[in-house]
Amino acid sequence: MSEPVRVAERVPDWAVYWRAPGSSIEVMRAHFETHRYHRHSHETYSFGVTESGAQTFTCRGARRTSAAGMVMAFNPDDPHDGHATDALGFTYSIVHIPDWAVNDVLRDQRGRRVGSPLFAEPVLRDRAAADALRRLSAAVAGGQLLAAQEARDAAIRALVRCTPLRTGMVFGPERERSLPGRHEAGLSRVRDLLSAEYAREIGADELSALAGCSRFALYRAFRAEYGMSPGDYQRQLRLRAARALLSQGFSPSHAAAETGFSDQAHLTRWFGRCYGITPARYRAAVVDDPAEPSRRARALGA
Repeated sequence: MSEPVRVAERVPDWAVYWRAPGSSIEVMRAHFETHRYHRHSHETYSFGVTESGAQTFTCRGARRTSAAGMVMAFNPDDPHDGHATDALGFTYSIVHIPDWAVNDVLRDQRGRRVGSPLFAEPVLRDRAAADALRRLSAAVAGGQLLAAQEARDAAIRALVRCTPLRTGMVFGPERERSLPGRHEAGLSRVRDLLSAEYAREIGADELSALAGCSRFALYRAFRAEYGMSPGDYQRQLRLRAARALLSQGFSPSHAAAETGFSDQAHLTRWFGRCYGITPARYRAAVVDDPAEPSRRARALGA
């Protein structure tokens, strides 16, 4: 009797991540069928290319779809979510580029520095920009710093050529004032408190008292102003802080404890929902010397 043939189980969701050595350019390539991104944003400009299938997401108050060959352009602090449009899923790559790098390229082109330019549309149809982003992804995956930097600058120039830029935040229909102007200072106070004390447990009553309005009015106005609820905003700050610690080589458990997550599992769950990978895999991809923080801590007597 012959042995049964083992058929490899197909993995519906996968992701790989790279950072060019000595560089701040990060790239993820992934295929998702079941994964759904929770609403989040990035500190960087984030440019994606959909290679196959289609993904649907909400951004700037509207529902968007990026199909094969299309480019996604997310500004810094541009809240969005995302999921496969149908059961077949989608494959895409996304590149994260700091805003200073975009500004440097524009300064070279225009002869002066500009305030962080913001891309007016989150979905673009431009083959040259898509090809430039593919070359950038390949250069980062190849691990060559100079090639990655040159490909980054070429990709930024291609993106700038194919879309108008705005120098102020671009808002969609969700940018509707639900509080009178006299409460705007209260919203700023709430944002500043969350930014300064993101790791602390802060209750809704404390925030509404600080804003000078009801909890419901605060939730509605904060979401309209910043694109997410106060709770999501605080979690986003925690995730960014944890990501920074991981990029320095600290362990996921340390990052979780330092940034307000209840434990490593809590951080892992939300890191995956917002970034598509686990904290451990992100750390392994971006850290040149994972032992360095441990050596530094020992040297400091920690």
